Amino acid sequence: MEHNYVDALKDNNDKIVKELYGRHRAEFFGFSRTYRISENDSADIYQEAFLAMRKHAISGKLNEVNCSFKTYLFGIGKYLIFNKHKADASMSHYNRNLHNSDSDYESISVDITNELTEQQRLLRHYFKQLGKSCQQMLTLSFYRGLTNEEIAKQLGYESEAVVRSHKSRCLKTLKDLIKTSPR
Repeated sequence: MEHNYVDALKDNNDKIVKELYGRHRAEFFGFSRTYRISENDSADIYQEAFLAMRKHAISGKLNEVNCSFKTYLFGIGKYLIFNKHKADASMSHYNRNLHNSDSDYESISVDITNELTEQQRLLRHYFKQLGKSCQQMLTLSFYRGLTNEEIAKQLGYESEAVVRSHKSRCLKTLKDLIKTSPR
């Protein structure tokens, strides 16, 4: 690595830093086009790569580098380009044609009824007969899907074993109420 460039980046020598920044910019844009990067993205990536070079110079990492300034700068740029592609790939784009109202697919209607089955009515009835503590415990566990550890933290129990034991007693009470109910 050219030591005068590293020193200029460390000391923030405006004249040399500006010259370095402009020296490889156009060539980097050509390099980034091979990776199908837009010109705006290429400008952003070049600037990020140059800033990373400056940080590496200040931290002393560039003192041990055995390649040229340009090679190292383009290496950082290539890494940033790959990260940009990875980020873009993780985003899904809406395809308007998939939701065309003129499609040949049959429309589906769902009949939502608010009537409960006999079992659901029994469960609701006996659930209301449980104490508030058991109602809260079973609601957090089965309706909200919290783990025993999460319930212990939320309700201030000392351990998940206490939650497990309490939940077990509540379930047993609910089952006994339902079993002994006159149908």
